[in-house]
Amino acid sequence: MKKKIAIVMGGYSSEYKISLKSGNVVYSYLNKAKFDLFRIHIFKDKWVYIDDNTSEFPVNRGDFSILQDGEKIHFDCVFNAIHGTPGEDGLMHAYFELLNIPQTSCGFYQAALTFNKRDLLSVLKPYGIKSAASFYLNKGDAVNEDTIIEKVKLPCFVKANKSGSSYGITKVYKKEELKNAIEVAYKEDDEIIIEEFLEGTEVSVGVLKYKGETTVLPITEIVTENDFFDYEAKYEGKSQEITPARISKVQEEKVTYVAKNIYDVLKMTGFSRSEFIFIGEEPFLLELNTSPGLTAESILPQQAQAAGLDLSMLFENAINEASR
Repeated sequence: MKKKIAIVMGGYSSEYKISLKSGNVVYSYLNKAKFDLFRIHIFKDKWVYIDDNTSEFPVNRGDFSILQDGEKIHFDCVFNAIHGTPGEDGLMHAYFELLNIPQTSCGFYQAALTFNKRDLLSVLKPYGIKSAASFYLNKGDAVNEDTIIEKVKLPCFVKANKSGSSYGITKVYKKEELKNAIEVAYKEDDEIIIEEFLEGTEVSVGVLKYKGETTVLPITEIVTENDFFDYEAKYEGKSQEITPARISKVQEEKVTYVAKNIYDVLKMTGFSRSEFIFIGEEPFLLELNTSPGLTAESILPQQAQAAGLDLSMLFENAINEASR
């Protein structure tokens, strides 16, 4: 009997369009001979099942079920393809755990922690994980440009603390640009992290559980045409993503060890994609993404394919791991 798989996509953040692309790629690549697949759109105003005719049917939020031809459908597993809230910050994870429905992402605590950039860096610091100097602000805090610049220098990055896909991020070169960058970040989140600019080779490292083992995928080097790896660079072709990365053996060994250590220390499951900048031979962690893009052009699927895993295998493994 085929397992019934709900592929959840959409979400409440600016990333919902990217999530819809990821979810539809998962739907197209998962083996329909093995699974009955259901696309579920999660939005603030509606949770709906979308059939092949694009007709919408409501989702019962009490038990996460749908009605199909008069039959109540419960799901054996949820494939989480939501980027941003509520699918990347722990909310959906906790909901599915309460309903005892397996899902392909990490646990709710790990999701909440990794979605909060500054909390994540604070938790990892005692484990020797290197990161940029940073300054934190909450909405309503007084802004003292001189104090901030003394801590992080110029240029620096102003980021929404809980956001992805480079929404709410600005590279600041001058003191006069700081307040506007802060306002841009506050449009995405009420917490901000301001970080020093680290100049070096940027890499992305995918880690996942594969057949029960923590597995590090081939490393990707990111070379952007823009000033940094922003939305345009990520999604509109303004970057080169080179897999395997053109880094030294020492760099490869160090960043592989650090990425795997982070995954294991945090007791992660599911996909993760961590971003690093090399200063010399040392990798400095930028952030950890637990709901990475899943289109064929996205970084983690590129890494999986370089490791000999096609998208069908990658996605099926995620369901198998969640269902253990």
